[in-house]
Amino acid sequence: MDNQQLESYLRIQTSADKQSAFLTFNRMTDEFLIRDEELERFIRGNGVVHGLRTEVLKQICANPLAYYKEQTLVAEGDPALPGKDGFIKLAYDMEKQDNRPAELDDGKVDFKEVVKLKNVKRGQLIAERYEPEPGAPGMSVTGEEIPPKYGKQARFKVGKNVVVNDNKTAMYAAIDGLITLTDKDKINVFPVYEVNGDVDYRVGNIDFIGTVVIRGNVLSGFRIRASGDIRIVGGVEGAEIETDGSIEITGGIMAGNKGFVKAACNVRSSFIQDGNVIAGEDVLVSQSIMHSHVRAGKNVVCSGAKALIVGGLIQAGDLVSARTIGNSMSTATSIEVGVKPEYRTELLELRTKFKQNNENLEKTDKALTILDQLAAAGQLTPDKLGLRIKLTATKRQTVLENDQTKQRILEIEKTLEDSDQSRINVANTVYGGTKIVIGRYTKYIKDSAQRVSFRYSDGDIVLVPFTP
Repeated sequence: MDNQQLESYLRIQTSADKQSAFLTFNRMTDEFLIRDEELERFIRGNGVVHGLRTEVLKQICANPLAYYKEQTLVAEGDPALPGKDGFIKLAYDMEKQDNRPAELDDGKVDFKEVVKLKNVKRGQLIAERYEPEPGAPGMSVTGEEIPPKYGKQARFKVGKNVVVNDNKTAMYAAIDGLITLTDKDKINVFPVYEVNGDVDYRVGNIDFIGTVVIRGNVLSGFRIRASGDIRIVGGVEGAEIETDGSIEITGGIMAGNKGFVKAACNVRSSFIQDGNVIAGEDVLVSQSIMHSHVRAGKNVVCSGAKALIVGGLIQAGDLVSARTIGNSMSTATSIEVGVKPEYRTELLELRTKFKQNNENLEKTDKALTILDQLAAAGQLTPDKLGLRIKLTATKRQTVLENDQTKQRILEIEKTLEDSDQSRINVANTVYGGTKIVIGRYTKYIKDSAQRVSFRYSDGDIVLVPFTP
């Protein structure tokens, strides 16, 4: 058959993006016969020249009746592939922990070894921005090249004491200092305040815009506040330590249930005993957490050879991990995951407020009932009238507050349900006396178990074997 005859039988259509071509029959008669090369020539004559599905064309020619009532895909284009995203490359690898004390041959740690800091000089290049790269171009079924797709553009997250060049490809330090990533990965260069010794009465409290390095201990009752990181090459007693960056404590925390350690990012410590530790992201401990209240927006990881959590309350948004949780004496130990710790605290406060408001409403209603009775009897004095107006306004305000409180309680309770990814991992033993909370669900451990992972599934907390 020639092309003119075929046009009465067949129709070729292309998709809007020209990535697909379809064959449709207009009619069918007993005289319709077609060879492979004729069909391919017809399709090409209709402008479809790339990505022909030759096997499908053979099947149509061999058995046209099978395709008579269908729209058949006869050609597929090659889509343009996405490119490589642009990225920011820092002068230092901020993930690599160079700032650990030296370990001696016998396994002991030399705390006198100088901590290596990520220091830079004014004018030094501290970050470069790399442009996204294009992917491979595509080809439409009509033979037109499809331009390649570019990856996403990266942008500098500019913090303090840094400058960016005019074409925004490089970032430089504006001062001598320390590269520090703060909340939302902003790049900063903070000046460093160093104390060569203990934070005691000789030094006093510290409130500094940059990074603070203490080459000694922080004694009870003292305060350190910093915008950058805080690094303590020593121990922390019952002090108040707070930063917008991260905190690292080489010698551990022995707080005696006084003070707190609070970081917007991470807290690293060798151990925590009788402490109160709060981190926006992770709390990372290399030995033990004992009788402490530890809160982390993401993870609490106890990862050393001992890696023990016993006593107190550990709260994390995503994960709590340790070798051992609890002890053979069934010391009460609570582990909570599945919601940001501050939401749990807020929920308790909201429920208390809701209860108090309801009690106040009850008292207000009783007083208003008495005043309404006096009004009905015509015995409402001017001062009682003023009180009635005031109580009515108070009731209106309390009802409004209660509605808002109830709405917020429902919002937080909804986040408690979203606990599918939360985990509590125990590499060795979890003992009886441990309380496990995932989202809104609670499980009390009666008998010890080995190498288990607790997670939420179908409205309950389940135990599965833990595999590192």
